[in-house]
Amino acid sequence: MIQLIRGFKDILPDETETWRHIEDTAIALFQSFGFKEIRLPIVEKAELFQRSIGELTDIVEKEMYTFAGSKEELITLRPEATASVVRSYIQQKLYAKEPIQKLYTIGPMFRRERPQKGRYRQFYQINAEVFGIASPYIDAQLIFMLWTFFERLKISGLTVQLNSLGCPACRPTFKAALSSFLASKTESLCKDCVRRQDKNPLRVLDCKVPSCQEAIGDAPSMTDYLCEDCAGHFNSVQSALKQQGIPFELTPRLVRGLDYYTRTAFEIQTNALGAQNAIAGGGRYDMLVKMLDGPEQPAIGFAIGLDRLAALVMQGHPQEELAPDIFIAALGEESREKTFEWSCALSVEGIRTEIDFSGKSLKALMKRANRINAANVLIVGTQEIEDSAIVLRNMVTKEQVTVPIEGMVNYIKKYLTTQNRVV
Repeated sequence: MIQLIRGFKDILPDETETWRHIEDTAIALFQSFGFKEIRLPIVEKAELFQRSIGELTDIVEKEMYTFAGSKEELITLRPEATASVVRSYIQQKLYAKEPIQKLYTIGPMFRRERPQKGRYRQFYQINAEVFGIASPYIDAQLIFMLWTFFERLKISGLTVQLNSLGCPACRPTFKAALSSFLASKTESLCKDCVRRQDKNPLRVLDCKVPSCQEAIGDAPSMTDYLCEDCAGHFNSVQSALKQQGIPFELTPRLVRGLDYYTRTAFEIQTNALGAQNAIAGGGRYDMLVKMLDGPEQPAIGFAIGLDRLAALVMQGHPQEELAPDIFIAALGEESREKTFEWSCALSVEGIRTEIDFSGKSLKALMKRANRINAANVLIVGTQEIEDSAIVLRNMVTKEQVTVPIEGMVNYIKKYLTTQNRVV
């Protein structure tokens, strides 16, 4: 038997209803905030992620699925969506049509990291990105939108972790101070952090190795080095969040996992998932569009971990499985010919209809109707066809009514409306 590749998973029918509920909730909310959908390829040039994410990040160094394409060009299964959205924003000249763009996308990402509970090598994200707005109010509004999204999904135990990563004017001073601090901690750092402490010391703050976390406990904080503009921006974000009643915690070690972030960085965490407690994160990346050869445009965005979120929603509020409104029990060949036509007519009217063509006995068909939780069974045999009247049985109340064949579809639609089975 051929089995799944390790680190990948099937999303089965009893899960997909929850996934669709999450996606529909996100789309409805995002569109009300002015976002439009963008759909992107899952394969990009490797250079896109090397330049945007940073060559000294774990993602680029260890986790990308990269292979040779045509003409010896390296291509990569996308490990995240922001770089792809920025690439499209530049290539398709969306900034020329309207500099302010609010875009969202939903789809799979790929990373060759160690599989563990809630973390897969093919995982799914919901991303939202805003281009062309430098105001701190859009930072706060995105966090507010995220918070509202999780509230609509009835997620509890939420906290917002907030930090500022400064800008090219003030970050060099902080990086110099951090490098000097880390030089005295070299013996306590893992080999990756030793290698990065000079070229990219902020990566050390993102390391999850316990010895590194302990070593950087009293490391310098970026917020102590912010320039006047960055400090003002960060204070305005905090004030706007307080105005909207969104609780947050200042987290000096929060740097996110990607190099392109500037100024505001944030995560939303929940206490319901154990160690892997982050379900969304993002921040501002004002330099990325220009870095990828586009115009100078401010930008900010976030990503939601859909796999973890679906597990959390199913854990607290499992979705009801979509059961048939009508199960057709066809008895005899003549009945199957007729009921095939009726099943199609009912289905195109939006009535969830299931039919059994196996020719089993009525007793066996009723057992199957019970097993799939059908609300009603339409019993059709040779006698019913001759009488031009068929039996409709309510599987909950056990009541039966006779339905005339002529006008049967409209009759059943009205009947189901009284059960609130059809919207």
